[in-house]
Amino acid sequence: MLRNFVQILRSGSVGRKSMGTKPKKLIQNWLNTAPERDLLNAYIGSQPSLADVIKMVHPKPTENWREAFFAWVIGKPYDWANLPPITQSYECYKNDMTRPVPDVPFQLLTALPLATEQWTAIALNAGWQMLRMNLNTFARHGVFADEQVITTLAEKLRDKQAIAKAKVFPYQLLAAYKAAANCLPRELSDALQDALETSLSNVPGIIGKVVVCPDVSGSMSSVVTGGRGSATSSVRCIDVAALVAAALLRKNPNTVVLPFENDVVKVDLNARDTVLTNAQKLAAIGGGGTNCSAPLQQLNKNKVFADLVVFVSDNQSWMDAKRHGATAMMQEWEAFIQRNPKAKLVCVDIQPYGTTQAAERPDILNVGGFSDAVFNIIAAFAADQLSPEHWVGVIEETVL
Repeated sequence: MLRNFVQILRSGSVGRKSMGTKPKKLIQNWLNTAPERDLLNAYIGSQPSLADVIKMVHPKPTENWREAFFAWVIGKPYDWANLPPITQSYECYKNDMTRPVPDVPFQLLTALPLATEQWTAIALNAGWQMLRMNLNTFARHGVFADEQVITTLAEKLRDKQAIAKAKVFPYQLLAAYKAAANCLPRELSDALQDALETSLSNVPGIIGKVVVCPDVSGSMSSVVTGGRGSATSSVRCIDVAALVAAALLRKNPNTVVLPFENDVVKVDLNARDTVLTNAQKLAAIGGGGTNCSAPLQQLNKNKVFADLVVFVSDNQSWMDAKRHGATAMMQEWEAFIQRNPKAKLVCVDIQPYGTTQAAERPDILNVGGFSDAVFNIIAAFAADQLSPEHWVGVIEETVL
């Protein structure tokens, strides 16, 4: 965050490129009050690096250990005796890697020639999020060859308190599961599934009857992030749509799930099954064209009443495309709200383009792209908490 703040200021995007007196004092104050561990975290990264920031603002430390630390960061001579303890242990370890692995941010260690034992120590010392994000790395370095280590890490992954503290949502865990599925021992895969179930407590519930329409057409088999070389995600658009449907079904057992392609596809989902089980059932359908109006057409045909309808799609509905006028989806929605005047429609467009199937208006919300924040957005929209009037009320109730 320190680097981001400095980067934004110097970019000119806020009307200036120099630091100025007040921002410099703010940064100096942070540098002179942050504990050693926070400073070591800030030491990771570049553009600007922590050394660049220190050279820009010239902090005047009032403690000997800070003076030594700042000199160490920018590569100037320093008094070894004044160097703070964690930094000292890191420097000692670099000179003698037979010593115990120091408890420093793991990014400081990965550039060193580490053996499996040392990678294992890093994994065992890792925080919950760091462990989730680096399962492939640990597998690649042989950490999972030890059964006892696997058991310890599995217990950490399914730790309910750690999951609550990390505020993790299902999508992050689905991404971890998909990315590491081929290299993880079964015990760790099961732990990820347990963690995903626990993370559902972070998904907000929605009052009223919900209908979820996941797109399972052929185009949804594309990668959710698009092609990015070695950084391409293993998660597909259909996996995201299936996850949203399965998560909302678990939080709201009366949810109606209508997967669609050319038409609505019948699939047997059990609200008591794990989210991953239901998500895999939906993701396994995959194929056919895209007909976004099909679920609404079926709801109208059966005269279904609902408070919220959620579409999760790539929005490329070509089977019911029209040359002029409203889309077929909008025509069906107009018919739907004749019977459900307070109903709302959310269209989550996983790979947004320049067009949409349903134009934005008070009863329709378009969401472009996907992250776990989408769950909160859907719940807020359903509860009328996205309108300006709502936020004006929240601000007015704030005690200054």
